Amino acid sequence: MTGGTLPRYAYLGPAGTFTEAALRQVVGPDEAVYLPQVDVVSAIEAVRSGAADRAVVAIENSVEGGVTATLDTLATGSPLVLLQEVLVPVGFTVAGRAGTSLADVRRISAHPHAWAQCRRWLNQNLPHVVHVPATSNTAPAALLAGTEPLLGFDAALVPPPAVDHYGLVALAEGVADNARAVTRFVVVGKPGTVPPPTGADKTTLVVHLPSNQAGALLEMLEQFATRGVNLSRIESRPLGDAMGRYSFSIDAEGHIAEERMAEALMGLHRVCPHVRFLGSYPRVDAPLSPLRPGTFDPDFVAAREWVTALRGGRTH
Repeated sequence: MTGGTLPRYAYLGPAGTFTEAALRQVVGPDEAVYLPQVDVVSAIEAVRSGAADRAVVAIENSVEGGVTATLDTLATGSPLVLLQEVLVPVGFTVAGRAGTSLADVRRISAHPHAWAQCRRWLNQNLPHVVHVPATSNTAPAALLAGTEPLLGFDAALVPPPAVDHYGLVALAEGVADNARAVTRFVVVGKPGTVPPPTGADKTTLVVHLPSNQAGALLEMLEQFATRGVNLSRIESRPLGDAMGRYSFSIDAEGHIAEERMAEALMGLHRVCPHVRFLGSYPRVDAPLSPLRPGTFDPDFVAAREWVTALRGGRTH
């Protein structure tokens, strides 16, 4: 991103996905090169390889929770950090080719997250329909827009804008089970100097437990609780090397530049075998929880100065 070259952004394509909608919130198509990818792993790895400068990927859905492919890919491999987050409302339409009716539909292609968010409507209205998994929310729309006569599915669950974009017909609209569903997307980049705090920030971490013994999870969580750091998200993910071994993907309220967060990270570093810092960045969702007395930055500074004075000869 030097010398007037436009930055390159990898994202889950093809055109019309919710990820593209998130990307457009971050940077317009006239300000960046959009690089559609077949899945979120490819988008993240494009940053690692240098094929892209940034990636925009889904990390959490208000209905289905964490996007495991994103969480697992960020947890391993060369370090990357989260730079920004955006929220995109999520809704779905059953779309098909011209001449198709809802009564004709026997197989629907959909991304697994889309299918999960429309499961109740599908059970009530198309109880015998078969799910054909898709790599993205618009991949089946692009196939329906092509000339292949036999695709293995009759319709697709797609974002509403994809219907017109791919020249399809809406067979049923507003089919999502939760009209208030929203997906959180993050901008992923390579590590650098952490931007200063805004006062409403989030820090994302991957933490391994100090042991597999009783109380290990409590010991890890105490590093946050005793410093007054609230957790807005915590999810366990298998390490993959043996049954019963897990890491934790964590969003904590606050910024690494703030005293309480810095001390929590130092505590984690002391007691946990692995802590991966995935960035401190502005948050866009619910407001921060109020800080309790004794956990403001001046409280930590004053306590540190008091200990320094004790070491110098003071007795109180």
